[in-house]
This record gives sequence, C-alpha cells and structure tokens, in this order.
Amino acid sequence: MGSFSIWHWLIVLLIVVLVFGTKKLRNIGSDVGGAVKNFKDAVREEQQSPKLDDAYEGETVDGEVRHKDKQY
Repeated sequence: MGSFSIWHWLIVLLIVVLVFGTKKLRNIGSDVGGAVKNFKDAVREEQQSPKLDDAYEGETVDGEVRHKDKQY
C-alpha cells in the first residue's frame, strides 16, 4: 500500500475543486484563517491580563456551608 504519489494527490485536489468550486474553497480558507487569527488574539490577550488566582494568593475565604448536595 504505502503513501500516495503526487499524481494521486493532484487528482484528489482536482476532484475537490470540481465538487466544491473555487469560491467555496476560498471562503472556507478565509474562515479558517479568521478563526486562527481570533484564537491567536485571545491567547495573546490571556497572557497579558493578570490572573485572578494570582491577585488573591494566600488569602483565605471564611464561610459556612448551609446545604450540600451530592452529585454523581
């Protein structure tokens, strides 16, 4: 069996272009690119903002539990 040759991949690419069309493939590509860009921006924003756990490190919250449900 093994891997496919370049000709197999070119035929698969041609069939995909014929089935979906270039416009739809271009739209899919831009959507994926936009999603990757938004993900990178969110990661960058998360790294720049301080974490809430760091702000309250070492502080103990005093409270009373009035009702506790067991959840399985």
